[in-house]
Amino acid sequence: MRDESVVVGQCSVIFRRCFSPMAKVMRVAAVAVCLVAFASMVTAQEGTTPTQNNSAPTPKKSNARPVDSQAPAPEPFDSATVEKMAGQCVKLETEAGVIEIEMLAEAAPETVRNFLNLISIGAFDTTVFSRIVKNFVVQGGNLSTGQKWNLELAKRAGRKIPDEPSYVKHVRGIVSMARPDEPNSATTHFFILVGEAATQLDGKFSAFGRVTRGMEVVDAMNKAEAEGEKPVKPVRLTRASVEQCVKNSQ
Repeated sequence: MRDESVVVGQCSVIFRRCFSPMAKVMRVAAVAVCLVAFASMVTAQEGTTPTQNNSAPTPKKSNARPVDSQAPAPEPFDSATVEKMAGQCVKLETEAGVIEIEMLAEAAPETVRNFLNLISIGAFDTTVFSRIVKNFVVQGGNLSTGQKWNLELAKRAGRKIPDEPSYVKHVRGIVSMARPDEPNSATTHFFILVGEAATQLDGKFSAFGRVTRGMEVVDAMNKAEAEGEKPVKPVRLTRASVEQCVKNSQ
């Protein structure tokens, strides 16, 4: 309103001067100037008038990244009890032989759940044991080494699980989750202990399984030729499966 008053006042002065005997020649020019001033003022006000229609959609960017709002797909052991998981045994069929593992679900329930789910969806099939440390461990579970590697497995490989250190000691034959130095960062990588004891791992890493058959296969992989910690000819895990444990009749 203040701008409008100023324009009106200025135009009044111009018109008084234009219609005075001394300035008749300026009449037409003065009228044009005032009309332009009013038109500019109205245009400016229309441009700043707030809209009352807040429901108008905001234009989307042509290169906007889609939001991934989908929840992870349910997996077979998501709702399994500790008792059920404790009764499951895992068979790893490798190019070097078969390894069988019993689950220690009471000690590390969420780690066992994650491991059983990964096997049930075939995530470990065709992966390789990509790391060996002589007389210490053999490590597998790197999904990117498999022949089935795709976007879905990449997403699954990024899912972290909490650490579950327990009373289980890291001794020969124990299966535990590998992870970086950062706590609660384990995903899919696991290792099998070859050495007699690794007390430095106790209380930090999640021991969740124990080899019941096939330690000679693990030993053979550990002794294979390697460049540093990378085996020259890594052993492939052709198929991993979950089966009900068979109790000895003895």
